[in-house]
Formats: sequence, C-alpha cells, structure tokens
Amino acid sequence: MERAGYSRGAFYGNFDGKQQLILALLEQRTERELAEVQALSANAGSFEETIEHLRNWHRERDKNFASWLALRTELWLYGMRDPAVLSVLADRERRSREAMTQALTQGFAARSVTPPAPVELLALIVHALDDGLSIQRVLSAGESPAGGVMDVVDLLMRSWTALARAGTSEHTGPPAPESGTTP
Repeated sequence: MERAGYSRGAFYGNFDGKQQLILALLEQRTERELAEVQALSANAGSFEETIEHLRNWHRERDKNFASWLALRTELWLYGMRDPAVLSVLADRERRSREAMTQALTQGFAARSVTPPAPVELLALIVHALDDGLSIQRVLSAGESPAGGVMDVVDLLMRSWTALARAGTSEHTGPPAPESGTTP
C-alpha cells in the first residue's frame, strides 16, 4: 500500500470495515474469474475445446488454490452468522451456477440433444461436485489432479448426452416424494 502512495488508514478508509474490504476483494475475484471463463469459452471452437481450456485454467488457478479455499470457507462460516454476508455469498454462487448453466446449455446444443433434466439442476450438480472436489484437491492433492473437475464435467456431459439420446424423457424432474413423507 505504501508503495502505491497510500497509508493503511487511507486504504482502509475506503471501506466500512474489514468485512467490506474482504467482500470487495471477493467481488473483484468473482468478476475476474467469470470474465476469464467466458473468454475461454468464447475462444473455443467446440465444447471439448472449452473443456480443455478450462482444464488448463484450473491447473493455473491451482497454484494459490489452498489459500483461496481457506478464505472461501471462512466466508461461508461467517455468512452463516451474518445474513447480509450470506446474501452476498449466495449471489456469487448464483452467478457461478448461471455461468455453468450457460456452458452446459451450449454443450447440449453442440450435441443436438435435449438435456435429460433441467439444465439448472445439472449446473447445481456440477457446482456441488466442484465444491467437493476442491476440498479433496486441498486435502489429498496427490489423488486429486488439478483440473480434475473438468474431467468430471466431461464425463457427466458424455453420460447426460447418452442418456438424452437413449430417449429417457419419461420424467425429467426431481423424484416424487415417497407417500407419507413431506418434501
């Protein structure tokens, strides 16, 4: 900060507190990552090429991933105690799922198939797997390759495409609750 000509007080004076600073940094990172992913998708000639670009992007991102996951986890915990922060975090997650929904929609269109379930649900599945695989990547890096989530997305897209081509249109929503139970 001092090298940039700002004292700590002047820098922090732009924010209402540490929480606002952290949320501003999170927003900046979110916007940057979404822009990077959109650019990678736009520069790809096919869904498979997009997957490969994103696989490489994840490998590069992996260099600082453990510290990023630690911060993100701290923010989740903080958000559980502060509804205003939770709202900001939920918006970030929603935007990520929207980007995944868009990418999956493009992938299904490129394959000329109708998704076997609502694309928003499939994006939620990918998002949840990404979160879980991120934790595994930090806990057991040797067993969880960088970019592994893209291997999962590729596998899921091939599986969902095969399912769609098999003509499984009987039921595309979530399973009905068992009788006598509440959802």
